[in-house]
Amino acid sequence: MRKLFRKPAAAAAALVLAASLAACSGSAGATDTPAATGSTSGLSGTLTVFAAASLQQTFTQLAATFEKENPKAKVSLSFDGSSTLVSQITQGAPADVFASADQANMAKLENAKMAADTPAIFATNLLTIVVPPNNPANIKTFADLGRPGVKVVVCAAQVPCGAAAKSDEASAGVVVKPVSEELNVTSVLGKVTSGEADAGLVYVTDATAAGDRVKAIPLKLAHPTVNKYPITAVSTSNNQALAKAFIALATGPGGQKVLGDAGFGAP
Repeated sequence: MRKLFRKPAAAAAALVLAASLAACSGSAGATDTPAATGSTSGLSGTLTVFAAASLQQTFTQLAATFEKENPKAKVSLSFDGSSTLVSQITQGAPADVFASADQANMAKLENAKMAADTPAIFATNLLTIVVPPNNPANIKTFADLGRPGVKVVVCAAQVPCGAAAKSDEASAGVVVKPVSEELNVTSVLGKVTSGEADAGLVYVTDATAAGDRVKAIPLKLAHPTVNKYPITAVSTSNNQALAKAFIALATGPGGQKVLGDAGFGAP
């Protein structure tokens, strides 16, 4: 897998090296062209995947699988809050695939006429409370997050995990006054694991991935908010075949096992 953005100096060096190799071989642009790479799977080139921060662990694993199955293909991954990613895409960022943590942000891509196909739901997720292992604020229930003096961190409302938090708070009748609102769920988890917060609201999958660094406390709601994760190829992509193959992996049996093992719910 390659990082999405190279440092200027490194990028310049890479361009010089590519030009030199092309001059030696007499075949310019040989890096990403199917005919030049000759992948045994028939797929080659670089695929850029923009995915919600909560998918970092699973999509990193899926990208490694994809590259193994398609040895002439490379995957660049970019993780952040879904609202940030869709803004970047609609403003011209070169993404081939977009995987959102909710349908609201995917709708922004569709409204911009930049979804190549009808997005496919490939996973679901729920929120949970996480606290440091020693639970300094003695959090036992969702209602405890509303106690004065408790330092709670949540996602901002425009981010899927923030919208879910607002919905769950309304469902439980709990008023949370966070000390910080983050633009992705990874930042919320980081505030808790670093001891900067007494508690945070993150996805069940993030709590699972954090292991012993946090203690998870279920919300215990009768009607919890279920975030549905959609994925689609971006219409401006020049790598539609690669994009569709990656989507097929994520939505297929292999991808579903990886997602299920990480704690995601079935579509």
